[in-house]
Parts: sequence; structure tokens; C-alpha cells
Amino acid sequence: MIEFVQQGTVCHLKGRLTQADVITLWPQRQQLLSDAIQTLSLSELQYSDSAGIAFLLALVREHSRQLELNLASPQLKKLIDLYDLHAFFTEEAH
Repeated sequence: MIEFVQQGTVCHLKGRLTQADVITLWPQRQQLLSDAIQTLSLSELQYSDSAGIAFLLALVREHSRQLELNLASPQLKKLIDLYDLHAFFTEEAH
């Protein structure tokens, strides 16, 4: 189960993002984030599988403005390393 908590220009993702969640969220992905969101904070994303990573990258690609993924959890950092996705993620807090 994944939760999107929007605070100003930051959306905090909380919980777990799995293939089952992606299947549920995919049709509504363009409505998940307000246009004001500039950053997805992933520090509270406890788990993501490869489908979840692909979903996050789709959110970045399809968002109406430049969107940054930051503060990946340790588990997510392992996937970032595995798939060589460093160009899509930042470490800074906003």
C-alpha cells in the first residue's frame, strides 16, 4: 500500500510500492500529483520493486513540470544501483 502526502511543492511517498499497486495506480497516474509538485520525497518509501521504480520514472516523465525524485530509502538505493538510475534521483532535502 502506497500513500501520497502532498505538502506544498513536495509529495512524500509512504509505504510500499509493488507491481500490484502499480496496476491499481497506473490508470490514475496523471491525477496523483498536483501541478504544484516539484519533488517526490522517497525517504518514507519502505519498499519498491522494479515495477514501482518504472512507475516513479513514468510519473517524472509525464508530470506537467520538472519533477525531482529524492531521498531514496536504503532499499530503493539498492535498486537505483542495480539499474544504474542515478541520473533520475537526487540526495538533497528540500
